Order: sequence, then C-alpha cells, then structure tokens
Amino acid sequence: MEFLLSGQLLVAALIIGSIYGLVALGLNLIYGTMRLLNIAHGDLVMIGAYTGYWLFTLAAISPVLAMLAAGALAGLTGAALYFGLFRRQLTGSQPIERIEANSLLIFFGISIIIQNLTALAFTASPRTYQALDTLVRIGEVSIAQSRLVALAVCLGLSAAIVLFLRFSALGLSIRALIQHRTASRIVGIDVDRVQAFPFVLGLAGTLIGVTEQISPFMGFPFTIVAFVVIILGGLGNLAGGIAAGMVLGLIETYGVALTSANLRSVLIYGVFILVLILRPEGLLQRRRLT
Repeated sequence: MEFLLSGQLLVAALIIGSIYGLVALGLNLIYGTMRLLNIAHGDLVMIGAYTGYWLFTLAAISPVLAMLAAGALAGLTGAALYFGLFRRQLTGSQPIERIEANSLLIFFGISIIIQNLTALAFTASPRTYQALDTLVRIGEVSIAQSRLVALAVCLGLSAAIVLFLRFSALGLSIRALIQHRTASRIVGIDVDRVQAFPFVLGLAGTLIGVTEQISPFMGFPFTIVAFVVIILGGLGNLAGGIAAGMVLGLIETYGVALTSANLRSVLIYGVFILVLILRPEGLLQRRRLT
C-alpha cells in the first residue's frame, strides 16, 4: 500500500484532474449562459487532439504551438454551431426549457456526425505520437515533459479564464447571464454577444492528444466527465468546477490504483449517481457565483 503515498501517483492525479477541470469549464460556460446540453462538447476536444496530431506528424510543429491552432479550430467550429443552429432559437420567443430539450437531440446528432466524418477521414484506429517525451525529475518523481506542460497549461488557462470572468466587463456580463438571463437583458447586457463567447472558447484538446491515445470516438467520455465535474462543483461555480476536476482526478487515479483500470468508468459514473442522489446542487456549490 506504500505506492498510494507516492508522489508519482499524486502528480498523475493532479494532471488528469487539471485536464478534467479545463474541459468542464467550457461546458459549464455553455450550459450556464445558454442552457444548451452540449453533449458534443467532447468531440470538440477530439478535434483539437487530431489537429495537434497532424500538425506534429506532417509539419513537426510542437504541441504547445499546435494548441493555438487547435483551439482556434475548435472555437470556429463552436462559433459555426452557435450562429448556424442556435442563435435564432435563443433570440426567439421559445421557452428556454424547450430550447434546452431540443439542444440535447441536436447535439446528439452533431456528435454522431463529427465522430463518423472523422472516422471516415482518418479511420477509426487509435493513434498516438511522441512529443515532449523527455523525463523531468522532481525529487523522487519522474514526469514526462508533455504531462508537465499539460498540467501547467491547464492550470494557467483555468486560472486566467476565472480571473477574466471575475474582473473584465465581458466576464462580469457572462456571470450575470449565468445567474439570471432575463435580468441581464433588462439591465442592458448584449446577451447575443455574451452567449456567443463560450462557444468560441477554444479547447486544449492537443494536451490530451500527447497524454493518451486519440480516436474519433474519444470525445464522449470527456463529455460525461465534464458533466460529472459540473455536478460536483455546481452549475455556474467556475472556480468550484476546477476544484471538482481535481477531486474527480484524485478519485479516479487512486480508485484505479486500488482496484483495476477496468473499473474507471464505474468509479466516474458511481460518483455521478451518488452526487445526484445525495447533493444534486453540487458538493462545492455556494450561493454566490465565484
């Protein structure tokens, strides 16, 4: 049991937790501002992962630089979805409850289309590539450079987004929209401009591509994880969502270490169900948005 106290296991948990927190942050913003159940969220992560893979394979571009292109592509895809499919519905007279229900079906179809087009273009075979694979030793812990970069970038991006939402005018408008959509319109917030922002927020799928296998069907598990993190942290609690990602990373990593890798999904879904039953408002939810 001594391995449970090892720094190696703790660092692995922090890395996967930081990735979960960043992925969930984007979904939290989309659902919080527009009440859209974006179950294709993980497929945008997959697009970013493939972008990083092909830029490195074909042009030897570092994943750190490829992340910018991957984020831009994911952002453009999200913007196209918003302006092409949801803008008219969100600015129309339909009740938000109906839009929310319809979005589940629309995003399900979008997810299937993205997955199958990707499989048609690149085959369904999983792919991996080695980049930034130099080992960095910190005390008794050895970490691949790619994982260290992933940890630093995820934590840095998450902190930057939270600070942006807390101190910038656009960020404050987004938080207001999450709290009360109708009141935001009344006080003069440009709701159309504000709710487009979360969709164009690029995702760092490239970071996932250098830490695990990528495939056309890798996105759905990350969508589920993002929803679990949101449930843990509480809807709209952005800082809490990042902390919840860390908590889930710890539960998954140590749970798998104690049991088996085959039980990874059981652990994630088990946490999801327990929180929904015992504390549906979220473990880390507070009255005031932070």
